[in-house]
Amino acid sequence: MATSLRTSTAPCTDTGLFVRQLRQLVNLTQAQFAEKLGVSIPTVARWENGKAQPSPLALMQLKTLLNELKASPHRLQRNCAQALLAGYFEAND
Repeated sequence: MATSLRTSTAPCTDTGLFVRQLRQLVNLTQAQFAEKLGVSIPTVARWENGKAQPSPLALMQLKTLLNELKASPHRLQRNCAQALLAGYFEAND
């Protein structure tokens, strides 16, 4: 099953904002985040600036990271991860 961001019916469609929020939630620099995802630093910067969209594989990695954060011992991370999942991904993904 392909992972995709919500469509126009969703309240949140700003992929750049989503990527930045997730990166900041895990407290990583763009360089650290890029390394974690196996992409280049300019790729993360382009995502965050709205110049490019994450590939389906990258979206799966981002969603996996969010799902992992839902089990975080930190309540704020758990709550933010849940909100990002609900705001940016289809419910059936």
